[in-house]
Amino acid sequence: MNENEPGSESEISTEPTRHRGIYLLPNLFTTGALFAGFYAIVAGMKGQFEHAAIAVFIAMIMDTLDGRVARLTGTQSAFGAQYDSLSDMVCFGLTPALVSFNWGLSGFGKLGWLAAFIYAAATALRLARFNTQLGSIDKKYFIGLPCPAAAAVVAGFVWLGTDLNISGKKISMIIALILVGLGILMVSNLRYYSFKEIDFKGHVPFFSILVVVLLFSVIAWDPPSVLFVMFFLYALSGPLYWLKNRKRKGKS
Repeated sequence: MNENEPGSESEISTEPTRHRGIYLLPNLFTTGALFAGFYAIVAGMKGQFEHAAIAVFIAMIMDTLDGRVARLTGTQSAFGAQYDSLSDMVCFGLTPALVSFNWGLSGFGKLGWLAAFIYAAATALRLARFNTQLGSIDKKYFIGLPCPAAAAVVAGFVWLGTDLNISGKKISMIIALILVGLGILMVSNLRYYSFKEIDFKGHVPFFSILVVVLLFSVIAWDPPSVLFVMFFLYALSGPLYWLKNRKRKGKS
């Protein structure tokens, strides 16, 4: 038996336990994401839905940065991976479910909280499956809709509805269908492009910088509409990619 495996003699040694430290920098970003997610829940409870939606997008940015910072600085750890996963459950599972529930599903009876629960449960299942599949799947694709992208669709829809002065209670059925649909996409076996092949450290053509500037300009022009459309189209890319492959197999 390996000396590091559970039940080995090394685990019952009388030597004092040596506590390992954690890396501060990447976990600061994870904590920032967790704070933004928690703030979004509080803002949603107060009826400040625009602030709640923006906080979800801030959590997405923080969540993206923590992993990249850890890889760039060589500070990856098992603790950081577990902490990040728990933060994701709060930021992209519970937060969108509770914010959308407070916005438009609180008066929809049992169907309202059931739709919110289905979304939250699907996020937990999506994260658990992702954690168990690390290192065994093609990094080019995600299996199932990533939970940050699903949360962005929900947050974008809430933000857009608030910006257009649409009461969530008037479109409760649409909100419920979006939550359930996103939940199904998260636990599905559909493939989504991961963008992990993009090399942020290497040289890129000058045109790439122009594209980035244009993208930021378009988002700044109308953030609620542009962000919702962007992530909604990404959510649709999985089913569309599946249909495309099915047609190819049918012709072959």
